[in-house]
Amino acid sequence: MRNKNFAWLYLFLFATLVDLSFILEKKQELRYFSKPLIIIGLLIYFFQITKPIASTLLTKSILGALVFSWIGDVLLLWPNLFAYGLGAFLLAHICYIIGFKVAQKNPGEIGQINFIKSFLLSLPFFILAAFVYYLIQPNLGVLKIPVIIYVITIVSMVNTARERFGKCQNSSFWQVMIGATLFFISDGVLAIDRFYMEFPEAGILIMGTYAVGQLLIVMGIRSFVIQPK
Repeated sequence: MRNKNFAWLYLFLFATLVDLSFILEKKQELRYFSKPLIIIGLLIYFFQITKPIASTLLTKSILGALVFSWIGDVLLLWPNLFAYGLGAFLLAHICYIIGFKVAQKNPGEIGQINFIKSFLLSLPFFILAAFVYYLIQPNLGVLKIPVIIYVITIVSMVNTARERFGKCQNSSFWQVMIGATLFFISDGVLAIDRFYMEFPEAGILIMGTYAVGQLLIVMGIRSFVIQPK
């Protein structure tokens, strides 16, 4: 059964490599077939391994994040549907925030919070997000408010991943943290390429960091579910 579940990860890997090859070869029309399969592999894999806890908020939130990510991937294949794709990924990040909050020891416990330390640790992400927004905001038009909301949400997603430090096993923390950071980088590159300056390597960077980020998040949550401490 375990090997059968891992077959879905092979689908994810195959679809990712094929999609990256289509980007390199500038065969955008073929990505309508490859890109949707990337998240499908992860989605089915996570669904299979979490069947025993399918009714929990953790499982539902992560599956929700993957479903909305898949919808976002499909919508972004059409440039004129960018705003709808942005909305789908916004919902994906909200689901991840919920999932990250739940995927830690005693998630409902209110402990001591060092606000200064927390702010300083979050500051690099705030600075990077503000810098990217500064670059792209002249070209956003009617998307200014939606993008501001999106930026706040994705920074919150990364910070929620960071806040799991010491509240889960190290393997789970680092996989989720690195995955969330790569997702953050992917969105930043996408924003710069679309609204500030196009560059040839953007497609590879966007999909490469995005795919690895999603994989690490899923595997990090898997580590928490399968080997709780």
